[in-house]
Amino acid sequence: MLSRVADAVYWASRYVERAENVARFVNVNLDLMLEAPISQRPSWEPLVLTTGDQEWFAEHYKQPTPETVAHFLSFDRRYPNSVVSCVSFARENARTVREVISREMWQQLNELYLMVKEASKSPGPIEEMADYFERVKLAGIHYAGVTDATLSHGEAWHFCRLGRLLERADKTSRILDVKYFVLQPSQQQGGPTIDQVGWTALLNSASALQMYRQTEHIITPRRVARFLLLSDEFPRSIRHCVKRAQRSLHALTGTPVGNYKTEAERLLGKLVADLDYADIDQVVDYGLHEYLDELQTTLNAVSSSVHKQFFEHAEK
Repeated sequence: MLSRVADAVYWASRYVERAENVARFVNVNLDLMLEAPISQRPSWEPLVLTTGDQEWFAEHYKQPTPETVAHFLSFDRRYPNSVVSCVSFARENARTVREVISREMWQQLNELYLMVKEASKSPGPIEEMADYFERVKLAGIHYAGVTDATLSHGEAWHFCRLGRLLERADKTSRILDVKYFVLQPSQQQGGPTIDQVGWTALLNSASALQMYRQTEHIITPRRVARFLLLSDEFPRSIRHCVKRAQRSLHALTGTPVGNYKTEAERLLGKLVADLDYADIDQVVDYGLHEYLDELQTTLNAVSSSVHKQFFEHAEK
C-alpha cells in the first residue's frame, strides 16, 4: 500500500474517533449542567484540561464558561482538534482515497461532515445542543461499524483500526486522568461518601456505565479506574484498545506478536505487557496521574514511530 493511502485511511479513522470523543465529553457535561441544581453544576474547565490545549484556550478565550468551552471544542475552526476541524480533516483524507474505502464509509463520513458544517453556521444556545452532540457521537460509532462491516480486513482496515484504537486509548486515559483528579478531593473531604453523580458522569463519558454495572455492584474510584484502565473486555478501556492496536500493527508489519522489529512494535508490546500485569492498587499507590502521564507519553511515541515507519514518505 502506498504511504499516501495508508496515511489517509489511518487519519480519517483517527479524526472521526477524536471528534466522537470530544462530543462525548461535552454532552455529558451538558447533561449534568441541565439536570443538576445550580450549586452543583459541573465546572467546564476540566474539559479544556482533557484536551491538553489549555494554553491555546487561554490565548483565545477569557474564561472556561459553558458557552466558550462548547464553542472551542465544537465549532472553532482555528482549533485543529475541535469537532468541526476533525470532521473536516477526516473527510478530506477520505476524499483522497475514495477508491480504497467502501462507498458506505464515504457516505457515512460525508453525511457527518454536512451535518457538522450546517450546525456550525448557527450553533444556537448551548442548552439546545444535546441532540447535536449525540448525533456526532452516534455518527462516529456508525463509521467504525461501517468500516468493520464493509471494508475488507486487509491493510487498509488495519490502518483504520490502528488509528481509531490509539486515539481511543489516548482519550480514555485523558478523561480518566482529569476526572479522577477533580473527583477524588470530594471523597477525601466528604469521608466515605463519594460523588456518585461525578463518577457516573465519568463512566458515561466512555459509554461505560451499563457495562460497569454488569461487573461491579458499587461505584468506587478504584473500581472505576480499574474498569476503564485494565478491563480486557470493554471496548473503550485502555488495555482493550492497546492490545487490539498491537494486533493490527503486527498484521501490517508481518512480525509475530511477542517479537518486534520496529520501535512502534517494541513500545506497544511493552505497554501491553505492563497493562496485562498491572494491579490497580499498585497503580493508585504509585500515582494514577503519573501512571497515565507515562502511558500518554508512550502512546505519543507509538504514534510518532508509526508515522516514521509508514507515512514519512507520504505525498502531501
